[in-house]
Amino acid sequence: MSSDIPRAWLRPRAVMAERLAEGRREDRAFAFLIAACALIWVAQWPRLSREAHLTEAELQPLMGGALLGWLLIAPILLYGVAALSHIAARLVGGRGTWYGARLALFWSLLAVAPAWMLHGLTAGFIGPGPALSMVGAALVAAFLWIWINALLVAERGEGEPA
Repeated sequence: MSSDIPRAWLRPRAVMAERLAEGRREDRAFAFLIAACALIWVAQWPRLSREAHLTEAELQPLMGGALLGWLLIAPILLYGVAALSHIAARLVGGRGTWYGARLALFWSLLAVAPAWMLHGLTAGFIGPGPALSMVGAALVAAFLWIWINALLVAERGEGEPA
């Protein structure tokens, strides 16, 4: 499965179709979500360390706040985003499932986790500036590329068993 992450950057539709063909696995979708959120939280460490050093703040509360945000609050919000994306797709003729919309979003987040790591390292070692902006823009572009393509597959019903 880890080899599917680089494949998702090049062929997101094929990877998503394979994920859907595995059948409805809520446990797997939830695992993708938690793994993505955990990796994004870890990616925040260099930035938080830099912030703590520069502001002379305690690192542990900063990390605790990020942990709360990424592992408790973000998953709930992301379920909502997946639901909204499914509703929006339905309005324009999508015929996928709620599960497909969740899987598309959660898998896309996990697939861009390496870019989150690069973003965190850039924020921690270089700080604000053009480099961080470029990495952030690339991260957003990659996420949207993978998510939109995965959502197209999910909402067309491609690869999902009846």
